[in-house]
Amino acid sequence: MKIAIAGDHRGFKLKNILTDFLKDKGYEVIDFGTHSDDPCDYPDYIYPACLAVREKKVDRAIVICYTGIGSCIAANKVRGARAALVFNLKTAKLTRQHNDSNVLVLPAGFLKGDYLKKVILAWLKTGFEGGRHQRRLKKIAEIEERESIRMG
Repeated sequence: MKIAIAGDHRGFKLKNILTDFLKDKGYEVIDFGTHSDDPCDYPDYIYPACLAVREKKVDRAIVICYTGIGSCIAANKVRGARAALVFNLKTAKLTRQHNDSNVLVLPAGFLKGDYLKKVILAWLKTGFEGGRHQRRLKKIAEIEERESIRMG
């Protein structure tokens, strides 16, 4: 599985730790930055990572900022991105099972260490259930389509 990873200056250190962790687990990782802890703007890095998901250059993306909130908002502006801000194992699994999320948003200021790694692996290894959830994803895609036409 090929994974995009991106974060701002507040997620920089965690991004590097997770890049090594994912590579050690056999995942191919493409780093979209940032490449330092100098202050920067998260949309500059989150947007290209999410575009890579939409364009199928990667299978999924993991994006990181301090709270995850801004990154989640930015990621969900990309048509086809289904970004989920996750704080625990249960939501990591449910967002894959029910929402087929393709972008995992992590709050660097709130999740740490081995627990965070368990959350990521749960998200990566959990499948989409389909069924009634597919119907809901179709409705979300229809909203995206209507909004893109409306906004020109």
